[in-house]
Amino acid sequence: MISRRNFIVTTGLAATAVLASPSFALTMNKKEIGLQLYTLRDELPKDVKGTLEKVAKAGYTTVETYGFSIKDQFWGLSPQELKKILDDNGLKAVSGHYNLGSFLYDGNTEELIAAIEAAKVLKNEFLTVPWIDEPFRRNIEDYKKIASRVNEAAKMCKKSGLKLAYHNHDFEFKKYDGVTGYEILLKETDKDLVYFELDLYWVVHSGNDPLKLFKENPSRFKMWHVKDKDKNNNDLNTEVGSGTIDFKPFFAAAKQSEMVHFFVEQENNFASNSFESIKSSCDFISKNLI
Repeated sequence: MISRRNFIVTTGLAATAVLASPSFALTMNKKEIGLQLYTLRDELPKDVKGTLEKVAKAGYTTVETYGFSIKDQFWGLSPQELKKILDDNGLKAVSGHYNLGSFLYDGNTEELIAAIEAAKVLKNEFLTVPWIDEPFRRNIEDYKKIASRVNEAAKMCKKSGLKLAYHNHDFEFKKYDGVTGYEILLKETDKDLVYFELDLYWVVHSGNDPLKLFKENPSRFKMWHVKDKDKNNNDLNTEVGSGTIDFKPFFAAAKQSEMVHFFVEQENNFASNSFESIKSSCDFISKNLI
């Protein structure tokens, strides 16, 4: 898998959960389906405008950005230029994955400040931590240090009108003396400041249950990543609805999670091409999950 640093109850129960949660009901009434743009990482750098036009035509209304850097900004575009293209296509960047490594590891605020400024221009609601490099997550103390830095970053985000979220993979569920890194992050971060973007695929892939996490940590998972597991290869993605994950129980528990945004993401194994894949996932979700 290319690192980000470099570049699942019935329909009735689901309807009950939707009606019971104002924020989730608002999202679902709007048929809001988001896309993590990392899915299109091979296309975006070549043609940002054309790619985002296809995202909108596929049925998406929100996106989550990735890949911002101080030097190259967003694929050579300033946040202002990207915002205009998004606006022209009726897309809202409600969240963004921003590399905060230099702050999380060393306390250097340059990247964090630049990310906050870019997020403000795009009118992001969430600034999301996408990844922790392996040398900085080898034991309990490492995770406690990351949690402390995440708390600091969350305070800076709040001052700028942003919320900070943390996105997981599967490595956070590795145990250290019987405790997982994810448990440390949940326990050591301020629940009033730090939110979590739960990648359902990676939770399932790690052998854990998103429903158990929702029950044990109500209201903390404001965002989700939705991608399916290939039926023939456990390590590969597939279009939502084409794999082994049953997403209906997860969407039925959206109230407990307090999910306000979710994003389709597919990192590999496209059926035909990435644009057809994102259309397939969007169509399945619209017809079967919301």
